[in-house]
Amino acid sequence: MAQDPYLELGVARGASAADIRKAFHKLAKKHHPDVNPGDRTSEERFKRASSAFDLLGDPDKRKKFDAGEIDADGREIMRGYTQNPFGEQPGGFRSASFDGVDLNDILGDILGGRAGRGGGFGSRGADLRARLEIELEDAIAGGKKRVTFADGRTLDITLPKSVVEGQTLRLKGQGAPGRAGPGDALIEITIRPHPIFRRDGEQLSMDLPISAPDAILGGKVQADTPDGPVTLNVPAGSNSGAILRLKGRGLSDAQGRRGDLLARLVVTLPDEVDPALREFAETWRRDNPYTPRRKR
Repeated sequence: MAQDPYLELGVARGASAADIRKAFHKLAKKHHPDVNPGDRTSEERFKRASSAFDLLGDPDKRKKFDAGEIDADGREIMRGYTQNPFGEQPGGFRSASFDGVDLNDILGDILGGRAGRGGGFGSRGADLRARLEIELEDAIAGGKKRVTFADGRTLDITLPKSVVEGQTLRLKGQGAPGRAGPGDALIEITIRPHPIFRRDGEQLSMDLPISAPDAILGGKVQADTPDGPVTLNVPAGSNSGAILRLKGRGLSDAQGRRGDLLARLVVTLPDEVDPALREFAETWRRDNPYTPRRKR
């Protein structure tokens, strides 16, 4: 059985969803295999943190875990079992009553195997793991994807909306076969770097080139977003570095709430400067000397 997911993420049992998400993001950045290539310890730590977030990041799973209805692996826990599975024994032995104990583990120890979830004794099939790299837009909108496992097997899945970096999707019964039933398929999500948008948690940022006339006079400009282009109003007198905030155009958190997209204005001249613009700039510089100063 996996370790307590709260201990795995280093949060209190009463932690908010935001605290759980922050704790997972911190661990994911530290132990992600891409950051620690060949480090088996970090890889295992990342897998455990992903499994913990898979449980605690889902409100329904977390509620069931807190209520003792499922264990840290997401398996249902048998309660109130009062009948001796081996029948009445000589010498007055009577069956014990177990509350909150997984009898699969107990029977597995007795019989030298593990009881399966679907009844009967024997080993459950192994879980299979795969990593799925997706585009940033897929993380927002979801869609159909094909996953390839190490053994060459492929699986077509429907990617849910609002998945997050490092999240592990658990597909019940899609793992290796076993006498007590198949294991699960665990699919770790990674998001490819985007040519336009930079990620910081659920918040996205981008550089938005604007012309000198739009910066001086103000105007409407078109900006790319993960949901498609939108029109923005650039205030008159805008400088490079000014930020326009597009609410709800970022990535989603574990509860499906989307962050914002920050567009950083970059005043940009054309590749070929028009002679009239050059003449105006020379006259303006001569008649209106101005030296920009860094704001403190």
